[in-house]
Amino acid sequence: MAENTRKRKSDHIRIATTHDIQAKNVTTGFEDIHLIHRALPEVSREEIELSTSVFGHKFSAPIIVNAITGGTPEAEDINATIATAVERLGLGMGVGSQRAALEDKNLERTFSVVRKKAPTAFLIANIGGIQLARGYTVNDAKKAIDMIDADALAIHLNPLQEAVQPEGETNFKGVLDKIGEIAGQIDKPVIVKETGAGISAEEAERLEEAGVKGIDVSGAGGTSFAAVEHFRAEEAKNKNQRKLGEVFWDWGIPTAISLIEVAQTVKIPVIASGGIRTGIEAAKALALGASLVGLAQPILKAAVKGVDETEATITLLAEELRNTMFLVGAGNMQQIRLAPVVVTGKVADWLRARGFNIECYARRSLKHGC
Repeated sequence: MAENTRKRKSDHIRIATTHDIQAKNVTTGFEDIHLIHRALPEVSREEIELSTSVFGHKFSAPIIVNAITGGTPEAEDINATIATAVERLGLGMGVGSQRAALEDKNLERTFSVVRKKAPTAFLIANIGGIQLARGYTVNDAKKAIDMIDADALAIHLNPLQEAVQPEGETNFKGVLDKIGEIAGQIDKPVIVKETGAGISAEEAERLEEAGVKGIDVSGAGGTSFAAVEHFRAEEAKNKNQRKLGEVFWDWGIPTAISLIEVAQTVKIPVIASGGIRTGIEAAKALALGASLVGLAQPILKAAVKGVDETEATITLLAEELRNTMFLVGAGNMQQIRLAPVVVTGKVADWLRARGFNIECYARRSLKHGC
């Protein structure tokens, strides 16, 4: 079992770095989100404060590197590179699913390296919701946390990937109850994250009631794990699974939509991820209610080139965010979260059909929030 998991992780890294696995016909929706330009921003760009505190930890900017990998020799190098960069920058990161290391202790170093390289950064451990349904316990969750001396635990939900994966596990009965059990018995924040297909308001409400302390929407419009499995099936000459991956390539809730649905439903921190590629999109996500913005694919591509490339990629994103904040007159995180936003197009149509209030975004100010 451990060998199969390790092979699958290697396939994912290779395909993610050599194939186009981005969404084809669905977008993140951020093209329908518009910040209002301020010709008189009345702030100094150099004095803009990017730092923020979330989950009791201070981040130098509202940016986190999402879960990417672990469990293989190449994953160890990637995790070490990313950890070194986020430590330098005062940020945080999540590791990929720790299932492989829980099955084979020899693989623990591919994850534990992150704390060695990032002694003060915010680190997020990671186990799968489907593994909880198949018998993972509170003790397994604690082992994952201890493995990297984590500050939080992510439980990832990937029903789409499992549904199109040749060896996929699709019995998700009881996952919510197990999430609640984990959340109630560990002393670290539990963050539930999707893996590229988004989270709806209804699911977010159930997760908050279950006791989770954060939600990472990971919406559609960026990396498609159906696409990853499409290419794996193609290489294995499995026509049926290849077709499934192709048909469901663009399945999911676009990131901007998922973010608004969740942010208007829960009171816990929301992480916006799923196809966010620029500081402008990061600013839009923050204005829509995100506490942090997560990225994975651009960081993976940088990480295979080294620490300097990874640090430069993240630094550029932060500078793009600073520029955007300057252009909307936001001097800090409170002000960007209250910046007026106009929602148009398909995003507006979806949200109105679902009964969400989007007009308030355009009217709000420092005195009147949405």
